[in-house]
Amino acid sequence: MNKSLLTYKKSGVDIKSADKFVKFISNISTKKKGKKKLGNIGGFGSISDIPNNIKKPKLVACTDGVGTKIEIANKINKFDTIGIDLVAMSVNDLIVQGARPLFFLDYISINKIDLSKLKSIMKGIIKGCRMSKCDLVGGETAEMPGTYAKGKFDIAGFAVGIVAEKKILNRKIKNKDLILAIPSNGLHSNGFSLVRKVLETNKINLNKNNFLKKELIKPTKIYVSEILNLINKDLINGCANITGGGLEENIKRVIPKNLIANIYLNKIRTLNIFKWLKKKNIKDNEMLRTFNCGVGFCLIIDPKNLNKVKKNFSKNFEPYEIGRIIKGSSKVKLNGKISWSK
Repeated sequence: MNKSLLTYKKSGVDIKSADKFVKFISNISTKKKGKKKLGNIGGFGSISDIPNNIKKPKLVACTDGVGTKIEIANKINKFDTIGIDLVAMSVNDLIVQGARPLFFLDYISINKIDLSKLKSIMKGIIKGCRMSKCDLVGGETAEMPGTYAKGKFDIAGFAVGIVAEKKILNRKIKNKDLILAIPSNGLHSNGFSLVRKVLETNKINLNKNNFLKKELIKPTKIYVSEILNLINKDLINGCANITGGGLEENIKRVIPKNLIANIYLNKIRTLNIFKWLKKKNIKDNEMLRTFNCGVGFCLIIDPKNLNKVKKNFSKNFEPYEIGRIIKGSSKVKLNGKISWSK
């Protein structure tokens, strides 16, 4: 054999390994009882059924990634939860519009195909899709030598949902509505560049700190089931997914003209990971615009529905009041300070 012959594999792209990964995805994504699948994985395009029982249906599309949380996964060599994060970041945005997730696609780019790593990521994506009651219908895995350093990768996701026109949220928000906080279960998937800077500045070995190792890799809470249940019962007027930009920047995106989300920061029940970060020389305003600070999702409801809304949540994620909608033009007003010692 002529050793000077060039091949795709010699350039760093292993098609056989990629094919093995596609076969793995196809096998695990179709293991769902009682539901006929069209077998899209590995094809040129993805085919999905459109529900026929929705009046004046509207499609809603979202895309997102998990940012530099992937560096935490690389650091501790744990990849089975960032796939859940990936799904959560898109489907939690879909439900803000009142949409039910229909299907999801992923994109993974990596220096070199690592089947063990990729299978772990994909198991998380499949789990996230099942938690969201949506189908994984396709995606792309790109082996990109020379673009990513050894062991490095990135992931992105894309979700499509459906909503009846009359069920689209945030149109009903009105004066005197309550603003409720639904707890997060940690950092979710935002602010990790600052987290990593804290680790670097304080010379913290993540693999020797069990508290941080556990907290930093926790998957983003998926709120789909609870929120869709409330929508079906007509119990909420609006909602917001609290991600990058924090509480203020995200809730203002859903507040109509001439209304203000009047929020009392001292009512926020923050979590231990945020208390730990606050002690690392980060100012309050930086915490608030970088992290969710314990508020993963916000509901805007009619006060008369408060008790009915609370019944739809487990104890750990029961919503609580943090403010009200008032008249005005500034969109958001933050009052007081978060108590980091509670």
